Amino acid sequence: MPQQPGLTVLPVKESLARILTLKIGFLLFFVVVGLRLLQIQVKDASVYQGIAKRQYESKVILPATRGNIYDRNRRILVSNSMFVSFAADPWIVGSSAGEIASRFARTFGKPRESYLSKLNDRSRRFVWLERRARPEIARQINASEFEGVIQLDEPKRIYHHDHVGGQMIGFTDVDNNGLSGIELQFNRALKGTDGYVIMQRDGLGRKRPSVDYPRVEPANGHNIVLTIDLDYQAIAEDELRKGTERNKAESGLVVMIEPSSGEVLAMANYPGIDPNNVSKTDPLLLKNRTLTDVFEPGSVFKIVTVSAALEHGLITSDQRFFAENGEYVVTFAGGKKRTITDTHQYGMITLREAMEHSSNIVMAKVSDILGAELLYTTARDFGFGTATGIELGGEVDGELKRPSQWSGATLNSMAYGYEVAVTPLQIAAAYSVVAAGGMLMKPFILKQELDEHSEVVAETRRQTIRRVISKETAQTLTSFLEGVVDHGTGVSARLDHIRVAGKTGTSRKVIDGKYEPGNYTASFAGFLPTDGPKVVCLAMLDNPREGGYTGGLASAPIFKGIAEKVASTSERFMQTSPVVIAGRQLLAVPDVGSLSADVATTMLDGRGFRVETRGDGKIVLRQSPSPGTKIQRGGLVKLSTEEVGRAVSHGYTRVPDIRGLTVRRAINRLTTQQLDVTLHGSGIVKSQSPPAGEVVKIGSRIVARCEPKNLGVFTFY
Repeated sequence: MPQQPGLTVLPVKESLARILTLKIGFLLFFVVVGLRLLQIQVKDASVYQGIAKRQYESKVILPATRGNIYDRNRRILVSNSMFVSFAADPWIVGSSAGEIASRFARTFGKPRESYLSKLNDRSRRFVWLERRARPEIARQINASEFEGVIQLDEPKRIYHHDHVGGQMIGFTDVDNNGLSGIELQFNRALKGTDGYVIMQRDGLGRKRPSVDYPRVEPANGHNIVLTIDLDYQAIAEDELRKGTERNKAESGLVVMIEPSSGEVLAMANYPGIDPNNVSKTDPLLLKNRTLTDVFEPGSVFKIVTVSAALEHGLITSDQRFFAENGEYVVTFAGGKKRTITDTHQYGMITLREAMEHSSNIVMAKVSDILGAELLYTTARDFGFGTATGIELGGEVDGELKRPSQWSGATLNSMAYGYEVAVTPLQIAAAYSVVAAGGMLMKPFILKQELDEHSEVVAETRRQTIRRVISKETAQTLTSFLEGVVDHGTGVSARLDHIRVAGKTGTSRKVIDGKYEPGNYTASFAGFLPTDGPKVVCLAMLDNPREGGYTGGLASAPIFKGIAEKVASTSERFMQTSPVVIAGRQLLAVPDVGSLSADVATTMLDGRGFRVETRGDGKIVLRQSPSPGTKIQRGGLVKLSTEEVGRAVSHGYTRVPDIRGLTVRRAINRLTTQQLDVTLHGSGIVKSQSPPAGEVVKIGSRIVARCEPKNLGVFTFY
């Protein structure tokens, strides 16, 4: 055949070679494709199945409800309220991001860009748009209107009594994880376990539950019952606040313990915190200083020195010592000298008198008789130098040096509370030893753990650590401490109708490694009643600036205010048993007079009473029914208040009506309006001069005439 112009005819062999090359190329291509399919469908099947599942499946968390926290009488302290949260999947939202961002910005009053940046973040498949919005606001958005947006109900923590017990209870984060206090320590029990449900997306990207996928229900958290008494806690915080402000102290704290069991009844810190709103709180205020802070205790430590001497028969109660007329120069090895001083100049006094009047000089001389080893071991037996082991985080050991670490001055110094560092809880536990007849009990704060059906799953039993001193020594020491209150340095803690034992303490503060003049820690530790003690209480103030810096002047009045109110409101001190009529228990109305209106409401609410407050003041002046009256749970208690210190003009005030008030209430009432008082008699105020309503200068003296009252409702010792 003739060759056409423009065409090249290849030889047959060359044509066959090209066809073979093409076939081999196609074969290699199919081999590669086959190997790739084998890799995808066999080797990496699980990886690609996961990718595919993420495209049409979504795991939605079902949050568990956090457990409640109760006080010892099952009164609610912390619970939950259901709020609404919104989340989105940016992959599904797509072009609707702008519309969604605009709707959320209008509803919640936040910048549109903050929502838009989340919705356009394609690196994530789940973003929160709003967390825990109030239901009434959340109702303005219907999540089903927007593809890729879901609505979840989430529990939010509610602290029912605001600042009451703030540092002790602690708080949670936005995900309901405990961050401090009880909330952190018992987080595992309280939090529970979240559940989940697998949602399947349809062709339009909408989430729908499927019966083919598992649903795991959440396991709600357990409830916690504390040993704390809400009444005691509220009273302690109210009196601590007033005492701190009255003395212009930097801060203060109170610890209360039941000595026979070690149960902690109250832990108060001032300034306090409100767990409902901690975002703007100074982080330094968040710690529970009753556990985390140490101080040199001063004279409250003298129970260690005296009990060691009495227990080992080295000194008798009436043994006399020369108190050096207030100034004692001690010469140590090497010729170094040191001067020990007393507040007052005493000559020959007994050991009992030395305790009552807080003689450092006599305690130093007693320590010379004891020796280093005995003083050290007695302090250790009382629990100093070792954490108590209470179920709260942050507790420190304090510092109790071994005798081998002592300087020449340590023996004498430790005898009256220096060169040893203790926590407030350790001091309260040590005084519980004396109140409990010589036994050291382990302090604890967890009473019970309950499941969601209120069944007890765990319970704390009281634990005796050791016998520290004999019952006889404890009784003798109690009589010493009672003398401190009756006619010694602690007279400001004395009550009219209840016997109180206690000890004052004043210690200089170490700042930058040295004692700073004018900086003190003032404390008072005591218990009541002395015959069968029910409560041990420690009150401390940091740097009181007015009204006296000593424990007797600054802290003892706080103890007294707490003790008076506890004795008049607590069933521990009541004679009568609960009355039941027609199957209903009648409850005694507590005495909330002279308390702040907020604290009074907290106490009454906690006991199941309804409260009605009249007046715009801060202090309760009258209550109806009267204290001790028994009414049904849910009954109404009316409180009357008026503006405290209502000044008529600058420098003047109006005399309040104190007729019918107890001496204590009358003094508190007049003090709040900066008026002085002279009392004639005791019991109930029957008349006053000047009369109620008269305008007088601030600082004027009011004369009150009193008559005895009927004390049949209470047991007094």
